[in-house]
Amino acid sequence: MEIKVNFLDKLRLEAKFDDFTVIADQPIRYKGDGSAPGPFDYFLASSALCAAYFVKLYCNTRNIPTENIRLSQNNIVDPEDRYRQIFKIQVELPPDISAKDRQGILRSIERCTVKKVVQTGPEFVIEEVENLDADAQSLLTVKPASGAATYISGKDLPLEQTIANMSGLLANLGIKIEIASWRNIIPNVWSLHIRDAHSPMCFTNGKGSTKESALASALGEYIERLSCNHFYAGSFWGSDIAESEFVHYPNERWFKPGKKDKLPAEILDEYCLGIYNPSGELRGSHLVDTNSGNTERGICSLPYVRQSDGKVVYFPSNLVENLYASNGMSAGNTLAEAQVQCLSEIFERAVKREILEGEMALPDVPAQVLAQYPGILAGIQALEEQGFPILVKDASLGGRYPVMCVTLMNPRTGGVFASFGSHPRLQVALERSLTELLQGRSFEGLNDLPQPTFISNAVTEPNNFVEHFIDSSGVVSWRFFSARSDFEFVEWDFSGQGESANAEEAATLFGILDKMGKQAYMAVHDELGATACRILVPGYSEVYPVEDLVWDNTNKALLFRNDLLNLHQLTDDQLEALLDRLENEELDEYGDIATLIGIDFDENTVWGQLTVLELKLLIQLALQQLEDAHEGVKSFLQYNDNTVERGLFYQALNAVLDVVLDEELELDDYIANFRRMFGNPRMDAVTGSVDGTVRFFGLTPTSPQLEGLDRHKRLLDSYRKLHAARARVTRP
Repeated sequence: MEIKVNFLDKLRLEAKFDDFTVIADQPIRYKGDGSAPGPFDYFLASSALCAAYFVKLYCNTRNIPTENIRLSQNNIVDPEDRYRQIFKIQVELPPDISAKDRQGILRSIERCTVKKVVQTGPEFVIEEVENLDADAQSLLTVKPASGAATYISGKDLPLEQTIANMSGLLANLGIKIEIASWRNIIPNVWSLHIRDAHSPMCFTNGKGSTKESALASALGEYIERLSCNHFYAGSFWGSDIAESEFVHYPNERWFKPGKKDKLPAEILDEYCLGIYNPSGELRGSHLVDTNSGNTERGICSLPYVRQSDGKVVYFPSNLVENLYASNGMSAGNTLAEAQVQCLSEIFERAVKREILEGEMALPDVPAQVLAQYPGILAGIQALEEQGFPILVKDASLGGRYPVMCVTLMNPRTGGVFASFGSHPRLQVALERSLTELLQGRSFEGLNDLPQPTFISNAVTEPNNFVEHFIDSSGVVSWRFFSARSDFEFVEWDFSGQGESANAEEAATLFGILDKMGKQAYMAVHDELGATACRILVPGYSEVYPVEDLVWDNTNKALLFRNDLLNLHQLTDDQLEALLDRLENEELDEYGDIATLIGIDFDENTVWGQLTVLELKLLIQLALQQLEDAHEGVKSFLQYNDNTVERGLFYQALNAVLDVVLDEELELDDYIANFRRMFGNPRMDAVTGSVDGTVRFFGLTPTSPQLEGLDRHKRLLDSYRKLHAARARVTRP
């Protein structure tokens, strides 16, 4: 994690990281003002807090209350050497905790990350640099040996060269990548989390059988998501980009809707229109892109090549963003390598959906087949030794598709996790299934898995597939676990041979789609200096229902974004109109405003936690619609998962509205004790909200120029680097 430090007045310092700011000072005896803890105080507190976190994690996974657990830490300083210290952590446990859990809690503290880093001894490198932001790859910790050349299946270049090429590309873009975490909890399964140090909202996860292959995976995914603008999907890119020569890509084209908002004739083809607009409800306004919101300019459309005949077909960027999420995008050392990854991913998700929604039972992979892959078998055996039964299944549906499945069962909680992987080579597909299973997960994280069910509707409803797509945490049918499989095991092989292996495999995978009667469309994005592509298979590779284009399109942000960013400047009439739109659009009341309008608010602010329900009741308060606001407050308190501070504000507001709206009660009779209960500052905010002198309490004023929205601006900083690089490519 990158921590940037600013020098403030006197001895005060400011450290900034992610969305947090920490102030440090020195005690008065050391010439400071004593206005904040000192740096060493934060260090001491970090180990105690880390220990408490692991206690909390242990207790939460076993439903052990923590209200009566107390923890403290004392540092005992050696009088001969003040740098030699003993950190003594003590835990007071209530008597009703079993002896087994007492030992478990103490062992959990041994896992404290701060403790382990201190005990191992971090290495400090102190150096001067000309520009902090220019040293873009200093935080990548895997340093391959000079001259090493490690080849793995599916890669056209050695891992070392792949990592160097991708790292260099990111450095040239001015993107500073940091590794936030590594995991290697069983043999031959590595995963890591990388992110942009300046814009940590831009992150990817990588997985592999070695740390090098996991890093290459994470960097490849990062570049694919940069190349396909995935990090910025759904976000407002600002008026300057909206009005620039191009918004998404230099080869984009803009088409105006026809009369009565008819779809432009230049977009899509008959095959696609039959899938995306079967009932004729789709209109041009549905396809205005969310990112620019430039309705005057028309519909931003991107060229995709139809693979059956090479014809260029223009797909609205809005359509791609709404339906496909990250499915079918990849970066590679070569185009063929990227194509294989794209198509494998498409088959993995589509076949997984067919199996889970069809409640199919799959055949086991025979022991003699697994024995051919000792590295994979070692990882499976390690999970079994930890108490997790593992099922290894052939998901090829009788040898038709290059897909495998590894399913984990958790007897402690009754939860299951079905992990799928795809590649033309069975070994690689199986390895991907296993590494996907543990990507970014600890053993404790496996306690949150959903339980299987015989209720078919729970498995087949669309949101369950979305959960499986995001992190494979959706519900699985008990029928999936039947010993009577619906298919015979096939030891399939779709692999190519020699130097042209990836090209042969890509042709094979395209051929499978062709035999299914599916059209595939591909866009190649190489403007940033890497080879990346995106493949769409209409009617097959969508993540979200096609109906979302009409009924749940992300460009509904355009109905609200400008007004919400100008919220504090709106007149009562404008607020009335905004409230009507919020009511009439049938929005999810518990959906967050950040997602609705495409603004990346700091999650630690009221804006970052704001829901449609809370926004509506704040507008009702501003309009003095107290009875409606009162109903909203009650709903908020019933389902509140906001901060404790925000909950107390609404608890106090509810009490005041109870009194104000009751004709027999007088606020003056209760206000003194309300103030004793909730405090004067909170009650001033509550009474001001009720009488209209305080509007939108907790929401700081902003505007379409994004004043004060530093987190969102950091996201735009990242996108502007790509935009500038693409612009340079188009200039003579």
